[in-house]
Amino acid sequence: MTPITEYTAIPKGVNTMLLYEDLARSRMREAEQAASKLRLVRRLTAAKRWNRVSKWAAKHADRASSSL
Repeated sequence: MTPITEYTAIPKGVNTMLLYEDLARSRMREAEQAASKLRLVRRLTAAKRWNRVSKWAAKHADRASSSL
């Protein structure tokens, strides 16, 4: 007769550390992906803003040069 092995939902020992490390790595990856998306959004927003500023400056320069 084989002994009955009891399984628990709470990991113990080395496996516990590996589980927490995996969770931490997963959260770090998610945070890095979110930060990457946010950087892209900020870059696109800045590009649009500088595009508007350059158009305004070009119009302003044209009006200034035509009044000379």
